[in-house]
Amino acid sequence: MTETTHLSEDGDVQVLVERTDLGDGTVLGTLRFHRPKALNAITPTMLGQATAGLDQLLADDAVGVIRLTGSGRAFSAGVDLKALESVKVLDGAVGSGLDDLARGFIQDIERSPKVVIAQVNGFCFTGALEIALACDIIIIAQQAKLGDTHAKWGLRPTWGMSQRLPRLVGVARARELSLTGRTFSGEQALAWGMAAFAPPLEDLDMTVLDIAQQVAQNSRGSLSAYKDLYRVGSDCGLTEGLDYEAAAEYSIPDTQERLRGFLD
Repeated sequence: MTETTHLSEDGDVQVLVERTDLGDGTVLGTLRFHRPKALNAITPTMLGQATAGLDQLLADDAVGVIRLTGSGRAFSAGVDLKALESVKVLDGAVGSGLDDLARGFIQDIERSPKVVIAQVNGFCFTGALEIALACDIIIIAQQAKLGDTHAKWGLRPTWGMSQRLPRLVGVARARELSLTGRTFSGEQALAWGMAAFAPPLEDLDMTVLDIAQQVAQNSRGSLSAYKDLYRVGSDCGLTEGLDYEAAAEYSIPDTQERLRGFLD
């Protein structure tokens, strides 16, 4: 069973917050971009509601895993270009009004102790792709269409595309995708290492639920430690990363309980 709420006080609902029971008292929390008629194009209001929704799910002890997805035919088409009409775009940057909110939301995803799964159900372009790349696991519908279209609109990346994309698909492929601005599929994203899975659209929900259940069965302390170690490791060299892993300390209170369960 899924419960749905929203955080809008003025009726402008752009993000839905959902709770789905995974069994054994564990809940999958979902943030759903919800401007389906506009292909979930990103606005400051959407980013504000998404940040508030993420905070709500992080504070909910029952929520073991968080999913980020979109309503209708899109994950998100990227920044709402109509919203840029009222903003003076200088040298290809969308401005602090969007940048500060987007970077804050992305940082919250990366630094959250809970695993965040990007469920890319359809169109996913530019700023939306930058958000998806920050998630821990990316699962993309085989037929989904994605792309880095900054250059098509005379824009430049400011939410992390130039750093996260090459780390996932390699420098040569990342340059090609950004410099051509071409569209690619979920199937291609899987082949390049961007996606962990690329099922047919009709199997996407079930695939994500299955992975979420597998993740939720593990120690939350261990998952949080892994998130930190992978994040730091992606930002440094091998030697520095190994030193960090060896020296890092984490609170994982269920180790003995889990070991006793195995031995029993």
